[in-house]
Amino acid sequence: MEKVLILGAHGKIAQLTRAQLLAKTDAQLLLFLRKANRLTIQDQQREQLVEGDASQQADLVQAMKGVTVVYANLAGANIEAQAKAVVSAMKAAGVKRLIWISTLGIYDEVPGAYGQWNHQMLDDGYLPTYAAAAKVIETSGLAFTIIRPAWLSDKDEIDYEITHRTDTFKGTEVSRKSVAAEVVRLIQNPTEAVGDSLGLNKPNTEGDKPEWYR
Repeated sequence: MEKVLILGAHGKIAQLTRAQLLAKTDAQLLLFLRKANRLTIQDQQREQLVEGDASQQADLVQAMKGVTVVYANLAGANIEAQAKAVVSAMKAAGVKRLIWISTLGIYDEVPGAYGQWNHQMLDDGYLPTYAAAAKVIETSGLAFTIIRPAWLSDKDEIDYEITHRTDTFKGTEVSRKSVAAEVVRLIQNPTEAVGDSLGLNKPNTEGDKPEWYR
């Protein structure tokens, strides 16, 4: 049975992933976040709240006891420091499998006008910081998969396609529910996409920006 540590469990994608894991798997879930009172246990038999700081290795190591998969839904200006703490903690705890949510554009893989718009929107150090965090993950020696979603929507749909590390990124948007579905799929198939960085987008959404910005 998988025991999944969800880092940043209060995030929107994390909560959708949690719901899908409860519905579709028998995995045990450890919900890790700064303020545990922001979440309520939904399944007393399968969930546990863990309060901690994802930039603190000691907090992470404590939470990783018996864990088989770490799913990191983290954000913030200190994302590179969080990546380093997660990697160090996983090595200390003997946990190998990591699913890491990043963002599109960290490899300059987004083409044309959309790529230029994405850079403008994610300026002020956002992309370089997330790229640095991804490099920490990619050079960690862990069994990692990085996910790079397109611009996120709250549409109630699971509809996405995948590009890989060396591919040109495709569409402009994807639903959070779709990202959650891919995380769940990877947890259910732990040897799939190991060492890869997956771009996620909704098919047929190519353009110079997402539809809600047009």
